Amino acid sequence: MMPPRILALVFALTVSLFAAAQSPRPAADRIDAYIGELRGKRIGIFANHTSVLSDGRHIVDTLRSLGVDIRVIFGPEHGFRGTADAGDKVGNYVDEQTGIPVVSLYGSKRRPGAEDLKDVDVMVFDIQDVGVRYYTYISSLEEYMESAFEHGRKLVLLDRPNPNGHYVDGPILDRRFRSFVGMQPVPVVYGMTIGEYARMLIGERWLAPKAMAAHDSLVRAGAPTLIVIPCGNYSHASTYHLPVKPSPNLPDMASVYWYPSTCYFEGTVLSEGRGTPTPFQVFGHPSLPSNLYTFTPVSMPGAREPKLKGQACHGWDLRGRPEDIRRQTGGRIRLEYLLEAYRLFPEKDRFFIIPKSGDTTASFFNKLAGNGELMAHLKAGHSEKEIRRSWEPGLKAFRQIRKKYLLYP
Repeated sequence: MMPPRILALVFALTVSLFAAAQSPRPAADRIDAYIGELRGKRIGIFANHTSVLSDGRHIVDTLRSLGVDIRVIFGPEHGFRGTADAGDKVGNYVDEQTGIPVVSLYGSKRRPGAEDLKDVDVMVFDIQDVGVRYYTYISSLEEYMESAFEHGRKLVLLDRPNPNGHYVDGPILDRRFRSFVGMQPVPVVYGMTIGEYARMLIGERWLAPKAMAAHDSLVRAGAPTLIVIPCGNYSHASTYHLPVKPSPNLPDMASVYWYPSTCYFEGTVLSEGRGTPTPFQVFGHPSLPSNLYTFTPVSMPGAREPKLKGQACHGWDLRGRPEDIRRQTGGRIRLEYLLEAYRLFPEKDRFFIIPKSGDTTASFFNKLAGNGELMAHLKAGHSEKEIRRSWEPGLKAFRQIRKKYLLYP
């Protein structure tokens, strides 16, 4: 009979292996499901520091070790290595670790051109999204898809679990407010993986007319266009902890969970917590009551010049354990902090950052909201219940669209 100590170790190892097998897995892990699409082809891959397998290896290193011929890497906002500040324009360069040319799609251009694709047969997309409309990776995906179809390239998308994929909430984007932080009529939290979202862009014909025409032509010719490799062990009820931070100012799961609710402060004069270790978990302003939580933004990697740098800001501290925060958000955007911040702010006319032109359509707050209605609600003193009631028709219609493209229960 096995000694009790050894038996306990075997049991613990078995439980650990079972749990690992049942945990959500990115499609990148499922090499056998897609390697046949890449072998013998010249590859261009849209990737960044989040493009890792569950064992920690980067997708680029993994594919190269398997003999896949990667000719070019395309990088999104924050760059291929994920170190650039939000909004920083990143230039082209050669990656020191791999020697592969990197073409930035968040600099002078946002989609690959003919010259970038001249040595590419198949385009691959593998980026970790966080499931929030104003997180720009879905905008990058849209541009990348359009480039693939217009240049007649097959696109292989390696899907990844969505950490905010368990709910749908927020105002629907009005296309008059279209920008790179919101390109399509979806709510702030759309409850889809990036692979499901890509299917919706095609199915709803939301891509540019030229790209849709090219896509249709390829389909008629029997050529493959989009191939989505699904995640393993994932459902929309899954809890998925990101193995690496998706961008400099989403350092942990607490920030990822609060981001849909507190990113609105980027469009106001309040600090959204950039320049602290916990962005989007703390926020405030020097003009708010001093008896609130106090913090001071400072220059740091990923936030060299944060809003209100060096000034003592008074506001809210929402830090906590990620599992508690996921429960606290309760499958909805938490509006009470935005409402209370506006109520307490002494100079209401200064609360929102408005362009010098005075055009509120161009204000960053309205671009984040995707319309002018949320700002109008705040100014009118409407309650959260009234605001949510205004969202419901759009959310109901979107849910009907969404369910047509879901790959996971």
